Amino acid sequence: MVDNTTKGKKISFTTKEMVLTAMFAAIMAVCSWISIPIGTIAITLQTFAIFCALCILGGRNSLFSILVFILLGAIGLPVFSGFKGGIGVLTGPTGGYILGFIFMPIIYMAGEKLFGKKFAVKVILLLIGLIVCYTFGTAWFIFVCSNNGNSMPLSKALKLCVTPFIPFDIIKLVLALIISDRVKKYAHI
Repeated sequence: MVDNTTKGKKISFTTKEMVLTAMFAAIMAVCSWISIPIGTIAITLQTFAIFCALCILGGRNSLFSILVFILLGAIGLPVFSGFKGGIGVLTGPTGGYILGFIFMPIIYMAGEKLFGKKFAVKVILLLIGLIVCYTFGTAWFIFVCSNNGNSMPLSKALKLCVTPFIPFDIIKLVLALIISDRVKKYAHI
């Protein structure tokens, strides 16, 4: 077990938690490479991997897994969609969606503390996290496009960046719930 003390609070990870956290960072990378370009933003399995991480690891370990994934990409490893990496991806038009992933486990953790770990709560928290990710990513997209001299009204940004992805993300959410339940059951996680 590794213990770190931060401002009087003890954060500890078992070896199993560290391995699973690293494994899910790798799964996120692999899932980001599986993409179908449909315009500015490709359909990837990144959100599927994040939904699975949240359902299997919980909020805290998923947060660290997402941070590892983003840091690996930030230092230039090609972990993002299209085998891309580097700060340029994060500061580009679609970087807000990647950074928006960070909010998902925070919402998940807070929601579980407030409302428990019932199935309906889990579904609602995953949906709220996705909506926050969409919101942050779309705001980022508009900001970056506007700074590059392109006018980007909200309606156009939603049409490009959100609307086409909603059905796919709902399917990924449902599949993640089914698969993660089975993984937890048979892998004893």
